[in-house]
Amino acid sequence: MRHVTLITTGGTIEKTYDEATGTLDNRRSIVRRMLRRLRLEDTVVHTVELMSKDSLLMTDDDRARILEVVRATCGTHSRPDPTASTHNGGVVILHGTDTLCTTGDLLHQRLPDLAEAVVLTGAMRPYEMTRSDALQNLTEAVFAAGMLPPGVYVAAHGRVLKFPGVRKDRDRGTFVRVS
Repeated sequence: MRHVTLITTGGTIEKTYDEATGTLDNRRSIVRRMLRRLRLEDTVVHTVELMSKDSLLMTDDDRARILEVVRATCGTHSRPDPTASTHNGGVVILHGTDTLCTTGDLLHQRLPDLAEAVVLTGAMRPYEMTRSDALQNLTEAVFAAGMLPPGVYVAAHGRVLKFPGVRKDRDRGTFVRVS
């Protein structure tokens, strides 16, 4: 059995429409609704609802919270006995795409000896909208987290890119590698 920890932070992927105000906002995590639509054989997803924020509103303290949860969840190779962990499927972080790369770079820099893959993902369109990329990106991230070697990655739109050197390309509506 593979165990994946999914940390939700909000972002476009989890925005919901409020008919009364006509706005899309982060109100609460909707990841459980998304997960119910996936068929995950031999995979258990443990969800940590850390925050529900647009990534443009994230602070350094928010990123520090993400860092600490990742550190506590998957540890590093320098642990006394990394084989003692029952966690073996990596970590997925749902994150807003606008500052996902800032968080990815921070995790890469501050957690150089990860024992597992940490995969960030988000969506350019909310899950609730037509033609959303949310479910595809979530599926790819969960799969990638269990298949990739230790490190920090972004999974979206049929690709996985390793940090550092990843940026959001607003014109293409995806993530790209930069030199």
